[in-house]
Amino acid sequence: MGIFTRLGWFFKRQWKQYLVGVIALLLVALCNVVPPRIVGNVVDSVSRKNLTLKYLTINMVILFVVAILQYLLRFLWQKMIYGSSFVLERELRSRLFRHFMKMDSTFYQKWRTGDLMAHATNDIDAVRSVAGPGILTLADSIITGSSMILAMGFLIDWKMTLMAASPLLLLGVMARILGTKIHNAFKDSQAAFSSINNKTQESVVGIKVLKSLGEEKEDVADFNEYVHKNIKANKKTYRLDAMFDPLTTIIMGISYMVIIILGGMNVLHKNITIGQLVSFISYMANLAWPMYAVGSLFNLLERGSASYDRIMDLLSEKSSLVKATNALTTVPGGEIDFEIKRFHYPDDNAIALHDVNFKLGVGKTLGIVGPTGGGKSTIIGLLMRDFDHYDGDIKVGNIDIRKYEINSYLDIIGYVPQTNFLFSTNIRDNVRFANITASQSDVQKASFIADLDSDIQQMPDGYDTQVGELGVSLSGGQKQRLAIARAMLSDPKLLILDDSLSAVDSKTERNIEIQIAKERQNGTTIIAASRLSSVENADEIIVVDGGTIVEQGTHQELLSQPGWYAQIFNLQTKNTEIEGRLDHEE
Repeated sequence: MGIFTRLGWFFKRQWKQYLVGVIALLLVALCNVVPPRIVGNVVDSVSRKNLTLKYLTINMVILFVVAILQYLLRFLWQKMIYGSSFVLERELRSRLFRHFMKMDSTFYQKWRTGDLMAHATNDIDAVRSVAGPGILTLADSIITGSSMILAMGFLIDWKMTLMAASPLLLLGVMARILGTKIHNAFKDSQAAFSSINNKTQESVVGIKVLKSLGEEKEDVADFNEYVHKNIKANKKTYRLDAMFDPLTTIIMGISYMVIIILGGMNVLHKNITIGQLVSFISYMANLAWPMYAVGSLFNLLERGSASYDRIMDLLSEKSSLVKATNALTTVPGGEIDFEIKRFHYPDDNAIALHDVNFKLGVGKTLGIVGPTGGGKSTIIGLLMRDFDHYDGDIKVGNIDIRKYEINSYLDIIGYVPQTNFLFSTNIRDNVRFANITASQSDVQKASFIADLDSDIQQMPDGYDTQVGELGVSLSGGQKQRLAIARAMLSDPKLLILDDSLSAVDSKTERNIEIQIAKERQNGTTIIAASRLSSVENADEIIVVDGGTIVEQGTHQELLSQPGWYAQIFNLQTKNTEIEGRLDHEE
């Protein structure tokens, strides 16, 4: 029952709706008292041989009126109680989604997508069932059970009622014993479902890789293993849940035995009439639903309790990003001053960056290059405020970026990663995602800068072309250029290109660089690249290796030094020349 206490904040908000619903349930229970009484009276009239058509007609009319009233009351309680439960569902879904939107990279490294989806679907449905069917079952079982027992006691015989209802105490004891076990079992079941979600999501997203490597059978076998674990967890849950109904049946059987023995004796001793015995049995039949409902109720409550715990665990996660007191909401601007003495990723003591210092003036371009794993992406991640805990300072306009409200800071950045996410809509809406009201001319201008406009014009539907899920209908180079167009449309003060031209040819790369340089004469740009031709026109280039800067200077300055930059540039230049000759020969 603790789940009702934990949901108290919601019940207090919706107390009027629930009160109306419970009152409607109470009136339905009172209506349920009438039919058995009428049946008993008619049976007594038949046994006394004084039943008349008028008396029968009056009773039939009463039954019809009661039936109509029950219909209206049932509609009312469903609207009030079930309707309120969907309000709770909306509230929890909104809270979870807002939570997802404000969490940092560490959170998404810890929680997998399928697990988050399971929390936002199955777990919320289980909690909603507490606020809907759970409240209904609790209130209806108490009201119906109490009204039937009171009717049996006051209208028939209170001694016989006590004897018939005494076995019900066994049900409460059993429910108490099984409750905790069901809670833990369902928690394990939901965790197993989350694992299946994760596995399904990964397999569907990576289906091309699976097929290309011929790993379909192995992946199916792996998936079946997850399914087996889920079935095993569910079997344990349902095995415990299944213990309620047989127990209820046994208790009901004991109660009916008591009724038959005591009722028969009372009829023989003329303490009650045969009609009253029929009414008593009818009341007992109505009491069966509340008894069976106890098992369903504890199942709902324990499922909802386990799911609510999982949701609250998720919502209790805190972002590691610094939330400064009186955070600045002004638009950042000015020179970038990057001074990191030491940084390591959360839960990893290995130093990712150390002694990395550079300055980048407004309107300037910085190139970041170096071996794979050298620290390029880490520098960009810190600039993007993926992580705020480091030894050092990153300033924009001489103000630490951690003093800005996160959205105010990120609004000045246009970020284009190597692997881009495209939405399942048309090209136009993907380009203008950050500014959905942008005009067609603005969209085309941004696409022209990204050297994508000519490609789009050749498509049958032009800018209305649907890109498909994750941009499946576009090539890798088109995806990258679309992402560049999206970033350019927002006209950011700081444009970060993280190896975002790796899928285009050298000629296209050069065209894009020329257009970006032309458009961003007053904008600051950072280009991280594996292909050194992408950064040779930068105002300054840093070579990052082992988490620190090992070379720094302009393109010509770095070429004049016998370091990594000169070696790799010469190697890439020779490869390009060889490829050019081969293409010419073909």
